[in-house]
Amino acid sequence: MMGRWIPGPKRGMERGTMWLLYQFPLCPFSRKIRLLLSEKNIPFDLVREDPWAASDLFFNLNPAGRTPVIVNADKNITIPDSRAIAEYFEETVDRNPMINGTATQRAEIRRLVALFDENFYADVTAPLLSERMKKRILRQPPDSGALRNAMKMAHGHLDYLDWLIDNRPWVAGSTMSLADLAAAAQISVADYLGGIDWSGHEQSRGWYAVFKSRPSFRPLLTERMDTIKPPAHYALLDG
Repeated sequence: MMGRWIPGPKRGMERGTMWLLYQFPLCPFSRKIRLLLSEKNIPFDLVREDPWAASDLFFNLNPAGRTPVIVNADKNITIPDSRAIAEYFEETVDRNPMINGTATQRAEIRRLVALFDENFYADVTAPLLSERMKKRILRQPPDSGALRNAMKMAHGHLDYLDWLIDNRPWVAGSTMSLADLAAAAQISVADYLGGIDWSGHEQSRGWYAVFKSRPSFRPLLTERMDTIKPPAHYALLDG
C-alpha cells in the first residue's frame, strides 16, 4: 500500500497513557512535538493520520486538517498546532524547559522556531514532501527543477545554522531549546527525503549528529515508509 508506515521498535510507553498525539511520521511539526514530549518525559501514544486520507474524527479535532493534534480525553483537552502544543506543555510541565532564560533569550528561541517552522519548511521541507512523497502517492513524476531548488535553499539555511553553531553551543544559545527541536525536526524530514547535502556544513552536521544520538530522537531513525527509503546515512549517528 502506498505510503504505509512501518514503525520501528516501540518505545517504553506507559500503559493507559493519557495523551494521544495525532501525527504523520514525515510531518516535521509532528516530529517536533514527539521530540518535545520525549525530552520532557511526558508519556504519550501515537495515532497516525495520513494527510491524504484524514478521518472525519480528525477534522472534528482540527478543522484545519493538519497534524499534529494532541488529545487528553480524561481532561477534555484537545490542542491542534505544534506551537500551541509546545507552549501548553512549557506552561504546565516544569521538567526540562525548552523555552527558558531571560525575556530576550526566550524571544530568540521563538524567533528561531518560527524561522525553521516557516522559512525552512516553505523553502525545503514542503517542496521535498510534495515532489518525493505526494507525487509518488499520486503516481506523478517529480519536478527535477523544484527538487534542485529545494536542495539549493537547504544549503542557504544550513549556512545560517553553521553560523549559529559557530557562535553558540546550541541553536538559540547556551542550552538546548525548542529551537533545536524545530530545526532537527525539519532537517530530519528533509534528510529522509534525500534533500540534504552535508558537504561544507561541518558545524551543522556535528550539531545534528549530537542531536541524533539523544534517546528522544532515536525512534525517528528506525521508522521507514515502505515505498520511500532514506539515504544510507540517515540512521547513522555520525552521518
